Amino acid sequence: MTAAEPAEDSLAALLLDHPAADDQPLLHTATRTLTAGEARATCRAWAAELRALGVVPGEAVAVRLDNAPECVLAMAAVWTAGAVFVPLNPASPATEIAHSLAATLPAAIIESGGADEAAVRIRALDGEPRRYEAGAAFITWTSGTTGPPKAILHTHGGYLELLDRVLGPLRAGGERTTARPPSPNLIPVSLALNSGIYNALFGLRAGAPLVIMDRFRPEVFAELVARFDVRSVVLPPAAIAMLNASDVASLVPLRYVRSITAPLSPTQARLFRERFGVFVLNSYGQAELGEVVGWTAADAREHPEKVGAAGRPLPGVGVRIVGPDGGELPAGRVGALRVRTARMASGYATGEQLSARIDADGYVETGDLARIDDDGFVWIEGRAGILINRGGNKVFPEQVEEVLELCAAVAEAAVVGAPDARLGEVPVAFVVDAPGLPPATDAELSALCREHLVAYKVPVAFHHVAALPRTDVGKLRRPDVAAMLPS
Repeated sequence: MTAAEPAEDSLAALLLDHPAADDQPLLHTATRTLTAGEARATCRAWAAELRALGVVPGEAVAVRLDNAPECVLAMAAVWTAGAVFVPLNPASPATEIAHSLAATLPAAIIESGGADEAAVRIRALDGEPRRYEAGAAFITWTSGTTGPPKAILHTHGGYLELLDRVLGPLRAGGERTTARPPSPNLIPVSLALNSGIYNALFGLRAGAPLVIMDRFRPEVFAELVARFDVRSVVLPPAAIAMLNASDVASLVPLRYVRSITAPLSPTQARLFRERFGVFVLNSYGQAELGEVVGWTAADAREHPEKVGAAGRPLPGVGVRIVGPDGGELPAGRVGALRVRTARMASGYATGEQLSARIDADGYVETGDLARIDDDGFVWIEGRAGILINRGGNKVFPEQVEEVLELCAAVAEAAVVGAPDARLGEVPVAFVVDAPGLPPATDAELSALCREHLVAYKVPVAFHHVAALPRTDVGKLRRPDVAAMLPS
């Protein structure tokens, strides 16, 4: 290894040592292509630029770019420089960006450099950067089930194990053969989110080229599937629902869709299979754990009646369902889902560990309710917490409530999830008007939220009520708030 090359176990090697020859295409969009040689050269050049700015191994580098090949090049460049990758959602407002930067303290940032979609700007950031532990690779955010979102620290070794944990059974189940190279990996989700990062690294680990969508549109998705001969793809439930409701007539040659980020309704899965003739392989995981439960192609062929299940535990993963007393429940009983894996995130960027969620046997409390049937399939029955899962994007209600209460015309606010046929659930707000002031309009409340929150956290509706249900000590009774939702 030279000063210009990362360690062999670095995630950067997934791009730098990719099996594609330098003159072969590696990164595609709908309108342009980069060869493997161009990608490697750019990655090394940006890594050298980071070093020239004074970035040293263990420091973090933030990346704020639109969905494009440059996102993949930037993360690989950060790792080539020995630094820690901090993705920033370019759609987030300035307040959320500032919070992310304050929580992670990066030394530099890679951001858009002008009108040219391929141009980037790399600059140092003010302040004393944080130094992270050896082996740290990148940071993602918790969904905030038990409090405000936390910055999760992933390691190179842990994430490589996560990728191989999923790739092994998929290959064994017949999703790809040795007779031809792997299908291109089509990425329809944001590369600023854990699901997008996972999707990109999954494809590179499989030795596949990547096709990156700037945003999901059913007609463009179908055209890219046909153009690049995509045979399997990862999609969030919201995208599956959009395809079901679209005018797309065919998804040939697509054979398998792996559903990620949120539970997929059995109705949507069956409709997708019937309409497009494509198997839907469900899955379950968490940012701290990676994917732990999923389907193989063999499971899909042999158990079509179990569509809607999350799948079965992946190799090396232990799963148990426990009751209120902590005792393990028999098959078919609903209880708290706990998971044990060989590797997981190393902890949080602030130094906190995951130990508070791990029991004496090494199982992690997921915060979800589930059951396991007699064939070992895991069925997710609901969330134990208050998190709103909007099509795979996680919304923490208290964060939205805090923003709504910035409005002088709002005395109190409560946000709950309402069922939605396409996204699973969406945030809906209930507000108590402040006395003596005209009530805030829906447009005013929506604008306030958009000023402080990323778009998917903005409530889809606002209901004005005389009071919010609370306990004797003033705590909000969220189930009672949810019961106020219009039918």
